[in-house]
Amino acid sequence: MKILQVIPYFVPAWDYGGPLRVCYDLSKQLVRRGHEVTVYTTDALNATDRIKQREEVTDGIRIKRFRNMSNAFAYKHNIFLSTSMLLPVKELRSFDVVHMHEYGTLQNVLIRHYVKKYGIPYVVQAHGDLPRVVAKQGLKKLYDSLWGYKLLRDASKVIALNETEAEQYKGMGLREDKIEVVPNGVDLSEFENLPRRGEFRRKHGLDNSCKLILYLGRIHETKGIDLLVKAFAGLSKHFADGNLVIVGPDDGYLLVLKALVRELKIEEKVLFTGSLYGEEKLAAYVDADVFVTPSFLGFPVTFVESCACGTPIVTTLRGDNLGWIHDQVGYVVAYDENSIEDALTRILNDADLAGQFQEKGRKLLSEQFTWSKITEQVEHMYLNLR
Repeated sequence: MKILQVIPYFVPAWDYGGPLRVCYDLSKQLVRRGHEVTVYTTDALNATDRIKQREEVTDGIRIKRFRNMSNAFAYKHNIFLSTSMLLPVKELRSFDVVHMHEYGTLQNVLIRHYVKKYGIPYVVQAHGDLPRVVAKQGLKKLYDSLWGYKLLRDASKVIALNETEAEQYKGMGLREDKIEVVPNGVDLSEFENLPRRGEFRRKHGLDNSCKLILYLGRIHETKGIDLLVKAFAGLSKHFADGNLVIVGPDDGYLLVLKALVRELKIEEKVLFTGSLYGEEKLAAYVDADVFVTPSFLGFPVTFVESCACGTPIVTTLRGDNLGWIHDQVGYVVAYDENSIEDALTRILNDADLAGQFQEKGRKLLSEQFTWSKITEQVEHMYLNLR
């Protein structure tokens, strides 16, 4: 099959997070299964830089980048203005299926118009982008009424990351038979030769015996990292050797967090590393005693990455329903600092419990969340579109 993936950002723009990782891993697997995969994206790299290469082939994936009119605007507001994506309309006719990633994007609006005109089936994968968050409710409502409902209505299938997102699609008027639940996954081959435990700690001057708590993701106010910092401040009164490591790009909230850390007088126990990739990111997972994401939408790739590195998870009820986490690979608790602190304490105080979570996590990955299995499901869906 000739498959087109449409996403506002693509490798190596890793700062943009999970949807990029999903699109990349899925595309790699589809290429390995003999399909011809093209990605339409923009030249956005991060808040300040662009990717100069307009066309290239990476891991067998053909990438076509279109100029984004305002890079800073894209990074800050997640609005990508790339009207030049209209240029290759003739090429669109050659694709057998189009897979659109994220929901509220200009790219989806432009591409939908032409694939509908040419009768090409398409799939929409929202990646947790359906809810109207408080800060952008008006803009999201306008997008929904002008383009969003049409985008979903005309799609052959929509992909939900979990049952919570499936219900959100139904709330927007979609029939159940149009919704395919497909979780995010992991390529276990990338975790076969993990860094040795202690490498991350040595690099950052952390003692091998200390209790290390890790957050990894965008530093944004919606992620609940402030709650984690407060929970850690309470925890550190009982764990004198505890350290909190916050990894990820600043998405407008870093200065607020640093001010909170100073206010709580825990500066010496909290490390901000910025973004980490590749071996450095894996080393952070391996050296962590527990991984924490207080608030999320969709299905964070960081959850399966953490399990692949043998690190237990703590998250909260302020997230979509992922029933495989609680009491299996970690804890899902109430969204308050005392509940987070209690869950962290239980894991840090019980090595046997942490070991059980580690063992169950790796078993779950191999049974449910490998990219080979997920890609087989997506491929079957593509072949049966109408």
